[in-house]
Formats: sequence, C-alpha cells, structure tokens
Amino acid sequence: MDTQHTESRDNHPSRRGFLTLAATAGTAAALGGLPAFTASAAPLRPTESPMLSAAEAAKNQLWWQAPGDSNSMIRQGLPVGNGRLGALASNDPSSELLTITDATLWTGGRNDTLQSDGQFPYGRDDFGSLTLLARLTVDIPDHDLGSVDNYRRTLDLAQGLVSASYDLSGVTYRRQVFASRPDDVIVLYFSQQGGGTYTGTVSLAGTHGESITANSAGRYASFGASFANGLKYGAAVTAYSGTGKVAVKGTTISFSGCKDLTVVVSGGTNYAPDAAADFRDLSLDPERLARTKVLNAAGHSTSTLLHTHVADFRPVFEQLDITLGTSSAAQRKLDTWQRVRARYRDDVPDPELESAYLQFGRYLMISGSRGSLPMGLQGPWLDGNDPDWMGDYHTDINVQMNYWMADRAGLSDCFDAFANYCLAQLPSWRDVTRRLFNTSTNRYRNSSEKVAGWAVAFSTNPYGGSGWWWHPAANAWLCQSLFEHYEYTQDRAYLARIYPLIKGAVEFWEARLVTTTVTDGSGASREVLVDDSDWSPEHGPQDAKGITYAQELVWNLFGNYHTATRVLGKDISYSATIDGLRERLYLPVVSPKTGWLEEWMSPDNLGETTHRHLSPLIGLFPGDRIRPDDSTRKDILAGATALLTARGMDSYGWSNAWRSLCWSRLKNAENAYQLVVNNLKPSAGGSNGTAPNLFDIMDMGEGRGIFQIDANFGTPSAIIEMLVYSRPGHVELLPALPAAWAASGSVSGVGVRGGFVADIGWKNGKVTQVTLKSVGGRDTTVVAGSASRKISLKPGESVTLRNLG
Repeated sequence: MDTQHTESRDNHPSRRGFLTLAATAGTAAALGGLPAFTASAAPLRPTESPMLSAAEAAKNQLWWQAPGDSNSMIRQGLPVGNGRLGALASNDPSSELLTITDATLWTGGRNDTLQSDGQFPYGRDDFGSLTLLARLTVDIPDHDLGSVDNYRRTLDLAQGLVSASYDLSGVTYRRQVFASRPDDVIVLYFSQQGGGTYTGTVSLAGTHGESITANSAGRYASFGASFANGLKYGAAVTAYSGTGKVAVKGTTISFSGCKDLTVVVSGGTNYAPDAAADFRDLSLDPERLARTKVLNAAGHSTSTLLHTHVADFRPVFEQLDITLGTSSAAQRKLDTWQRVRARYRDDVPDPELESAYLQFGRYLMISGSRGSLPMGLQGPWLDGNDPDWMGDYHTDINVQMNYWMADRAGLSDCFDAFANYCLAQLPSWRDVTRRLFNTSTNRYRNSSEKVAGWAVAFSTNPYGGSGWWWHPAANAWLCQSLFEHYEYTQDRAYLARIYPLIKGAVEFWEARLVTTTVTDGSGASREVLVDDSDWSPEHGPQDAKGITYAQELVWNLFGNYHTATRVLGKDISYSATIDGLRERLYLPVVSPKTGWLEEWMSPDNLGETTHRHLSPLIGLFPGDRIRPDDSTRKDILAGATALLTARGMDSYGWSNAWRSLCWSRLKNAENAYQLVVNNLKPSAGGSNGTAPNLFDIMDMGEGRGIFQIDANFGTPSAIIEMLVYSRPGHVELLPALPAAWAASGSVSGVGVRGGFVADIGWKNGKVTQVTLKSVGGRDTTVVAGSASRKISLKPGESVTLRNLG
C-alpha cells in the first residue's frame, strides 16, 4: 500500500475559498446555532460575487419543461427554504404561487391529560399540528401559459435558487425565487430581456381566516393573529421596482409597466425553544417583525440580496461532492421528470440522476434544518393545514432517518436543530414521564412501579407534548442518533450538552428492566434483564416483554453512556452499575422455526412477514452489534439476513431506504442498489415512488399518495453507506459498491465516525485514492478490500493513501 502523509493541509481549496467568502459576508455563524424569529443586526454583505458561472451551475441543476399545478403543489411545487421558512413555488407564468410554511407554526400544546387507556390524545387541537403560514400569489394576467414558448424551470441545488424562463412576444422573461437565511426573507425577482414589462398584483393571504392590513405609504401588506394555544404569528410582503409603478390598492400590491419587479415576503411566530417560558416569547410581535424584515431587505438591491444568500448557501452545499459515473448523452437531454420515468421504463442506470437525487436530499436538509426546529414528516413544505400525522416528529424511525444523512453528507451543522430540539423539550419530557408514565391504565407502565428519567410517545410536538401511544424505547433511539453525532464530530462540548438526555434515558431503563429466566440450546438456565411490556413498532402483540427492538437499543444506549462518562470524566461509579446491567441484558437469538432473528422472545412469527418496519434489525442498522465479520456469530448473521430477505424488497420509500442500508451493512451491493432504484420509480396515481419534483410519495391506498420526507434523506444515506462504512476506529471503503457505479467515481466530504472526513476515488471497483482528514479523531483503521492500514493523525492533519485494493 503506497501512502503519502501530509501535515495539516486543506483538501478542498474551492470549499475553503468560499467558506472565507461566507465569513466575509458575515454568514459563517449561519452554519450553526438556534436563532428564533427575532430581530437581528443586518448581515454583512459579500464584497465579491459568489455566483457560479452558467456551466458550473449546470452540474447541480434539475429542470422541467412545465410549471407546477397549483392544485398539486406537493408533487409539483419546487422547494426553497432558509432553515425556518419553507415554500413551494409553482412558477406559473401568469400566476406564481408560493405556499409558505414556518416550522414553528403549530397548534396544540403540552397534551398531558391522558385518555382512559393511559395513552395520549392525538388530534390537531390537543396534540396539535404543523400548519401553513401563508399563500403568496403574483398574478400577471397577460402571461398566460398557453401563449408562452420555450418554458424552462430550474432548481439550482448548489446556489439555492428556483428559476423559470419563457418567451412571450419576442421577449424573454425570467424569475428567480430564493429563501435567504441571512436576511430571513423569501425573495421573488422578475426580470426580462427584450423590452418587456410586468403588470399585475401581489396578494398575501393567511390560511386561518386572518384579515390583511395594507399600508400605502409603507407599500406593504401584512397580517397577524394568534392560535387558541396563545402562539402569535404574522407575515408581511412588500414589492419594489426601478421602473414602472408599484402601489398598494386595497389589500394587494399592484404593479404596472415594470421592467423588473422584486417581491419580498417574511413571517414567523413567537415560538421560543424554552420550556420555562411555555415555548413562547411574549414580548415578540410577529407581524411587526415581519414588516421590519421585508422593509429592511427591500432597502437593498436584488443582486445584493441574492449574493448574500448564495454566499451563505454555497459553502454549506459544497462540503460534499459526488460522481457515480457518467450518464449517456441521451439521458442528459431529458428533463428531470423524463429521466426519472426513463430510468424506470428502460431499467438502464443513470448515475448522474442518482447522484443528483443524493444532492437533492442535501439541498432539502440545508433548506429545512438551519436555525429552527428540526424537520418532521414533511419538513417545512406544506400545501394545507392538514398534513398526515400532523407533520409531527415520529420517534420510531422517521425523525431519526431524517438526520442519518446530516453527518454522513457533510452537513453536520444541520444536525444542530435536532439536538437543540431534544434539549429544549427535555424538562417537559421529564416532568410528564414522572407524573404520567406509571398511570395504572398505561399498558406499557413499569411493573417495578419505579420511574425515573424521561420517555416520550410515538409522536412528539414542539411544546414538550407527546401524542398517540407511549413508546418506551424512543428515548434510547433518540439518544443513539444524538450520540452518533458526537462520534462523527468528537465535540466534547456537544457531548456535555446532550449528557443529561443520555443519562436520563439510562435512568429510565434502569427503573424499567425486569428479570426473567431463559434457557439456552444446551438446556442451561440463566437470569437476564428484559424490557417490560412493550410493542415492536408497529405490529404484533402490544404486551410483549423483551422485544428485540428495545433490547438492542438499550444495549447500545448503555454502551454509549459508558463512553460518555469516560470522555467527560463524570459519574464513573454510576456508569459501572449500568455496565453491570448491560452485561445481563438479553440479546436476541435465531428462531428454530423460521430461521430468522427473533423479533419477540418467541420462536413464532407474531406479526407481518413483510412489515414496513425493520425493528428487530436495529442492531444491524443503525446499530453496529451485528456485523458480517468475526465479531458476530454466524447463526446470528444468517438469522438477520434471513429476516431481512423475508421482509422483501418492495415497500414505502422510507422502508426501502432502511432495507437498503441494512443490505449495505451485509455487503450485498446489488440489493442495496436495487432498493435505491425502487425509490426512484415514478409515482403514479398515488403509488409509492418519486413525484415530479422528486419528493417521495407514500401510498395510502385508494389512489391517495402523500409526501413523507424521510425517504428523501434515507435514500441518500443509503447511497453514502454503500461507499463508506464507519464506526469508531474502523472505516471501510466501497463496502457495497454496485456494478452500476463501479467503472469510476469519486466522493469528497463524507463524514466518518471517529472524527474524520473522507475523500475517495475509485476505478473498476477498486479504490484508487483516499484522503482522510481529522476533525477531532486520532486513530482508525482504513480497510479497502483485503488491504488495511492503521493511521494516526492529530486534529487538522490529513493522510492520503493510494492504490488500495
């Protein structure tokens, strides 16, 4: 193995340059933190243009030949977002529609009055729901779609821009839509070449019966209101042009004879991530603040707003670059929706489409998870006030899957929203658990009659509330995701912040575990610790003890707690107690009847064979206990493989993504790849698959399909996992590289557990070069095929290894 060692050098000069540009623009801080919708100092502006050339931008663009239907925005609207505000844009020439969502605009509340069965209510009023903030319409009556030519609509993933262009009466018209995090506004810019003008109206409407206030002197329209739960919210819009006339008429803004037009909209709520303040900032007036934000932004040229936005967005996007191969000239000529359909119809790999799907997931993460609440089932992209399952945080796979991608895909700072959410909710979660978990009618209560720490239900909201049934193992799974972020970053300060969450979950399970006796194959008996009465999501008996799902998660939780106490140097004595409990935990065996790893402490299959959840395989992924190496007994590995095989290859998008990740862990590249391909199947008539705008659609039956965002993150995670597998002290390159990508490819900026970032190149299925840079890690073993190499680095150093097998 030929090696080259380099001291403390940056492996991505282009990214470094634009990070410098971001800092110059005063936006480096935008990569992390949790600012709410509050007044803030004006951002510094970039001193040079951050815009990509047309040729450079084309490498990360998706495009379509038709606008979105206003009646099908979830399937056809193009998303923009600044990490808090999200919008879907229709790009219809005569009637541009934006459906605008604020991630904090939730009804409901703490929801801490249990039903008679000891479980939580789960409705839009008690538990609550994410709702739509506003609809913004820009009507241009003379630009009817039927009269225009050469229509083209583009989503620029690298620069965070939606654009559309078309020709009408010899004039080329163009519009751009972007959501700026530094200015905290959404901007629409209408321009033209050839002497044309725009005439029409701008209308802002709330979605809960609000009244619009218009101000002719200030040239804005706005609204403000509050929910029954006391949450205040508001939005405002303004417009300006260097030519023509812009004026307020009634409750709308009219414009006429404008060679260009800029529309600026903002809005938000007085939500605050503070349980002690009941999650409200009573001093904040959202309508007034929205007005201030749009008017401040309107004091700058559109190019200044655009450059400020791109200087913020580009450096984050460019943390990872990927090439999975070269698509054909015929494939490249097709628009994005045509390519999706051709990939399915012809069953011919389209590697550039597949890498674009990964980058689309990263685009959504950057747009939806910076500076506010984490993303739930739909992220901040709604088309109405009735999202399925309230658009909430599902704790038995969905919110975890949303954030598997962040560290893997060079977006570690986007994980902050999830961690900060859990920390803000903890006081309420702890209080509700101690008061209500052992309610006599709760079928999942602790038979020990002890309770400690914290627990949540299958659904959570942003007010410290839970919904539907109690979910005892959710705390362990949430903590597994939180701890993995530490493994990627090696950030001790972060670990200290989340330590109360981890310790609280450990305390809960110390009180919950019960003792039972099991007999092994030799006839010997022993006492073990198992989960109390529980439900393996989301099928089978609701009162089973020792479900594999919980046993694996608790085993992992206790192990992570041990590590945390050693890193932080605290609670060593208590950690030793938990170590003793971990040694006594029951771990699953293979059923002599089915040959599968048991999901319940029973040889019988007590649920659905092809069930969507892979709960009993959580030790395979996202856990590491089950591995295709000498650390795992062969019968356990065979049982896990048999169970995964029985679950099948055809399910919902998020379920396919989980299956793909599991097959990748088993190094079955073709199965892993096929499940990615299955998720790219075009959705028709509400079927599972990909919508025209690349949102993942989940089939609810009877021709109704809904958007669920987790597959848009889980599938990119699966793609990365095929290229790099890591755990602390071990990184394996190309563990499940499918034939479709084997000819040549590269990926740079992949997060590696243990505190590293990897850049990899390959040809003919073999690694040609890998560069590992330490972001806090020191020692690891690099494996490629039959070759392995131990490396030691200091933080900031990097090493390059070449000609690996």
